[in-house]
Amino acid sequence: MDRRTLLKLSGLSLVGATAGCLEGEEEETTAATTTEESGGGGGEETTTTTEESGGGGSSYTIGMVDSLTGSLAPYGERNTRGRELALAAVNEVGIGSEGASLNISVEDDESTNQGGVNGAQKLVNQDGVPLLIGSVGSGVSIAIHDSVTNDAGVVQISQNSTSPELTTRPELLRMSPSGAAKGQALASLVSDDGHDTVAVTWINNDYGTGLSDVFAETFESETGGTVAYNEPHDQGQSSYSGILTEMASTDASAWIFLTYANEYTVMVNEGFDQGYNTSVDYYGAESTVADSIIENTPAGSMDGMKGITESAPQDQENYQNFVSAFEENYDATPTVWSAYAYDAVTVAALAIEAADEFTGEALSSVVRDVTRPEGEEVFNFEEAAAVLRDGGSPSDINYQGVSGPVDLDENGDPPGYYQIYSVEDHEYVFGDYITS
Repeated sequence: MDRRTLLKLSGLSLVGATAGCLEGEEEETTAATTTEESGGGGGEETTTTTEESGGGGSSYTIGMVDSLTGSLAPYGERNTRGRELALAAVNEVGIGSEGASLNISVEDDESTNQGGVNGAQKLVNQDGVPLLIGSVGSGVSIAIHDSVTNDAGVVQISQNSTSPELTTRPELLRMSPSGAAKGQALASLVSDDGHDTVAVTWINNDYGTGLSDVFAETFESETGGTVAYNEPHDQGQSSYSGILTEMASTDASAWIFLTYANEYTVMVNEGFDQGYNTSVDYYGAESTVADSIIENTPAGSMDGMKGITESAPQDQENYQNFVSAFEENYDATPTVWSAYAYDAVTVAALAIEAADEFTGEALSSVVRDVTRPEGEEVFNFEEAAAVLRDGGSPSDINYQGVSGPVDLDENGDPPGYYQIYSVEDHEYVFGDYITS
């Protein structure tokens, strides 16, 4: 990564491009040096990511549990570049007066709760990290919190988990907003399109349960609609024809898929074979947006589909600058999920900069403060570090993330920004913005 790009992310006001397009998952990550070791506690590999700082020789190591394999791998892959851009920007400045570097040790959760717990145990119990970023899946993040980080006093920041259930765990922080507002917006979208009877299938975990509950309650109580079918499906199945047959047996004019990329790909292909895509309208949420879905389904198989996905604010210059730097380095356009990963790393670095010591207790006492609106708005690590090093306290800064204002509340939740998407000519098209 060249110095010009680092400076754009470290210390300049922001200008740039538009949100909305998917990043190409096949592009190679080159932002920082990565070394791999076999035999990681949470999956197939352990990755320690390091970008040398310009100052002193000391360093801080934090952990990350990410989905490198399994159903959530398409989403875990997109986090890598956001993480590396943030790490490079932090290490260009360095942490503390000695300019210490930040290292991130990454474990694969294999897209399962147990894999996430295994990876987190390795990072916390063996490596001794006081702060852990992770994960993608809401159920995985909750399992890590309940089984590992909460009792150990380790700060946990999820970069991508959206289930409303996370709100019930105030010490489980997250960069992506709660799916509660998204479920409500999706119900309104379906109703506004003229549908009064729907069939819903949701992946049988915390993500699917939380989102489907909000959607169904809103659709029935606020729009007066009927949910004719509302059943879960298991992760990782080779066929979902039985689920689709049951949905087709109802008089629903809209089918709602609250699932992951791999599962939705199977459903789209089977629905296309049976001609369901021409008789009902498809709807989904953010997890039915992935390059891998487009690549592994036939043209026309889901044209006309609509949904609600998380997004950065349209006029957010900070995000526009992030997009510009991302495109310059990777020749691809990011999604907001890469921005969430970027913000997770930056907030972690700011907590380390602001804390009295590198312990879970000390980091926990400042991590919310550096994001709160009472402080001076800062748009990158360099600006925030300058305020802190000039005698400012954690509450004197208000980090404005590349994904939008972070503003972590008492439940560890940020505000939400969403966007309506559709599928046209077998491509995702992004439209109006919604603010929670």
